[in-house]
Formats: sequence, C-alpha cells, structure tokens
Amino acid sequence: MLDYDTRASVAICIPTFRRPKMLKRLLDAIAALETSAQICVLVADNDALGRAGLTLCLSMEDYRWPLTAVIAPKRGIAQVRNILLEYALMTGAQFIAMIDDDEWPQNDWIDQFLKTAQQTGADVLQGSILFGSGRAADGHGDISRPSGAVAMLQGAGNLLIRRGVLEEMTVPWFDPQFALSGGEDQDFFTRLKRAGKRFAWCDEARAHGEIQDTRAGLGWLLRRSYSVGNSDMRVLLKYRLTPLQFTLEVLKILASLLLSPLAAVILAVSPNHRAIALQKLFRAAGKLSAMAGRRYNEYAVIHGE
Repeated sequence: MLDYDTRASVAICIPTFRRPKMLKRLLDAIAALETSAQICVLVADNDALGRAGLTLCLSMEDYRWPLTAVIAPKRGIAQVRNILLEYALMTGAQFIAMIDDDEWPQNDWIDQFLKTAQQTGADVLQGSILFGSGRAADGHGDISRPSGAVAMLQGAGNLLIRRGVLEEMTVPWFDPQFALSGGEDQDFFTRLKRAGKRFAWCDEARAHGEIQDTRAGLGWLLRRSYSVGNSDMRVLLKYRLTPLQFTLEVLKILASLLLSPLAAVILAVSPNHRAIALQKLFRAAGKLSAMAGRRYNEYAVIHGE
C-alpha cells in the first residue's frame, strides 16, 4: 500500500492540437489508472476550426472519470496551458497534473506522484518519460533522473503541481510570448525557482512517449537544438543576466561555435556522436540569434495524428 492521502484530488490537464489518435491513446491510459485518488480530466483543444480533440472527448460519454473539454481559441502552447490551469483551479483539486497528448502514463502514475509529493514536500514534481526506441525526441535518450529533490525541472510534459503554487503566482502562469517558440515551461520553472519553490523528481511516475517519423531525422534534431538554444536564451534575457552571467554565456556560445564543428569532423565515423556535436553547435547558434532579438517558432509545425 502506498503511503499517501487517498482523499487527494487531482485534475489531469491535457493540451492537444490535431492529434486525436494520440489523445485517444492517452485518455484510454488515464481511464486505466489504478488509484483511489479523486480524478477529473481536462482537455484543451487548440484547434478552434477542426476541433478533433473536442469532438473525441464529446463522444466519450461513458468515460471513467469526469471529463471536460474546451476550446483554446488563441494558438500557442502557453495559451493552452493557461486555459487548462484556469479550469483546473475551478475544480477545487489539490493537485494539478499535466501530461502532453503524445504521451501515456503507467497505471500507477498518479499514486507514485502523490507518494513522492508527500515524502519530499516539493511544490512541483516531474516524472520520467520513456521512449520505446531508447531515444528521446531531442536525441539524448529517455528523460529520467533518480527520485528526490532537484534544482530545476526539464519540461511540462509530465508534471504534478500543488494547487497553492498556482494560486500564489501572477496570471498568466505561462508567458504567451513563448506561445509558438516553446520555452514557456522553462520560463515557468524559472519564475517558481526565483520565488523559492521546491522541485523534485519522481522516477516512478512514468509516462511513455512516441517519436514521430518527422522527428527522427538529423535535420529535425538540429532545428530542435536551435529552437531550445533560442528559447533558453530568451528566458535568460527576460530575467536580466548579471554582467558575469552574460560573459559566461557568451564564452560558452563561442566555445561551442569553435569546437563543435571540429568535433563533428573528428567524430564523422560515429553518427550518434557526430549528431551530438552538431546539436551543440546549433544550440549555440540559437542562443546567439536570441541575443540578436530573433525568435524561432518551433510549434508552427504539427507532428503526429
């Protein structure tokens, strides 16, 4: 028996955009959760015209948990997350879980999250995401760490947030300026860290992810690296780097620009290692472009169904 409050209430939030097959797989997995917690499920469809996600949810009349689907009319991942959190707080849930529509959780997902939340007292927890091929969409493998306190989290794809954290924040929770570029999660975590909130990792609260064919090639990996570098730097610039921090970032960028091409040539016989060297180069280029005031909108393209 897991040691956690069985009366805990959790609102599970799902952003979706033109991926009804993946959303159906996720909703089926949530329906199969083994938990005595009080669950409700919220879906925000960011396709105001097609409404495939909304249509799917409306067709699931006998769903195990209370299921609410809404339209998020303004395009962008930050806007969708904000609408979900707004509705989640209306439910009165003690915890808010967030999971993306291209993932699906294990049966004990919520129970493991609640157990670790009670053990650590953390304000926000992240669970591991495993990829069947052993390679994540960024080319660096499964997103996982040992359970316990951590200094920073890695993404909003598998989260558990205490209600009070959101109530104390200034709205919007996710900054709309990162709507199509990504980085809204990094900005969210940075705000929380600056406010003194505590983070923890729960390796046992596992979700599985799928890598789409459009994300499997080197071209996409390099565009992704450029995008991450661009959005990460924009977050850093938003919070006004000190002169020392700015200098260190410039030195890291210059080192990557100088050394990564050489490493890629040296490692040409090893495709995986060569790709990592090139990713570092493109990430540095993305940071440099952000310093020049440029924004890369990664989420203008949809992957999956």
